[in-house]
Amino acid sequence: MPRSSSYTLPDLARTGRPHVMGILNITPDSFSDGGRHNTEKAALDHAAQMIAEGADILDIGGESTRPGSVPLSLEDEWTRIATVLTPIAELGVPISIDTYKAGIAHRACAEGAVIINDVWGLQKDPQMPDTAAETGAHVIMMHNRETADQNIDILADIDRWFERSMELADQAGIPRDKQILDPGFGFGKTIDQNFLVLNRLDTLKKHGLPILAGASRKRMIGAVLNVETDDRLFGSMAVHLLAMQKGAAIVRAHDVRPHVDAACILAATTLEHAAPKETSK
Repeated sequence: MPRSSSYTLPDLARTGRPHVMGILNITPDSFSDGGRHNTEKAALDHAAQMIAEGADILDIGGESTRPGSVPLSLEDEWTRIATVLTPIAELGVPISIDTYKAGIAHRACAEGAVIINDVWGLQKDPQMPDTAAETGAHVIMMHNRETADQNIDILADIDRWFERSMELADQAGIPRDKQILDPGFGFGKTIDQNFLVLNRLDTLKKHGLPILAGASRKRMIGAVLNVETDDRLFGSMAVHLLAMQKGAAIVRAHDVRPHVDAACILAATTLEHAAPKETSK
């Protein structure tokens, strides 16, 4: 049976800052780091590194969701991640499974995952809402579209999508305190729409749920800076810092340590945060 999650997300009292979710793609074809961590040893080593750098959550995915990627069968996706889930979960950091397939989510939660990160917001696989409820996991419900449309009101589209995802979650019995919203930077949006969503991210707080922002190394950054994926760290940090300032409780990033440092600096500017200790320098 799947394990029930006792993890409270986001438990900001524990860190005093927004959470950083480290990305672990066990794939050969992800847009940024495909092929780098798709062996058991490489995956475990990278997981340990991200934990040492301060990751609050690790997000493990076995299927690339980049535009134009080829969908995998359930068994092929499971084969990629099956051997690493339990040993990574035993490292002590909450595990998120990045999948839109209910069968993968069910198996992953049985092996220690406590968060389901669904890029289709519970709306792709009709079994996902009930499966997520049965596991007791938190659910990240992302906005997505098959194709971008520059003529739509993207903020209204996101609102409608979130209302439907929340409705499905509620009907399945997923408590509101286990639901998280992700506006889906880079998914079914033009470059301009991505930046509009970033600029208006704070308006999504009206739904009353924690917000996750995940723009790490994405095309919206490359389009502005004219740099390839491996050179998008500084742009990623700028986008995520703006997102945190506008209310994101979690940022999903390839580069953990710089984002943890940025989140700590941001937290130090809030009235609720204790004054930092003096140093000799």
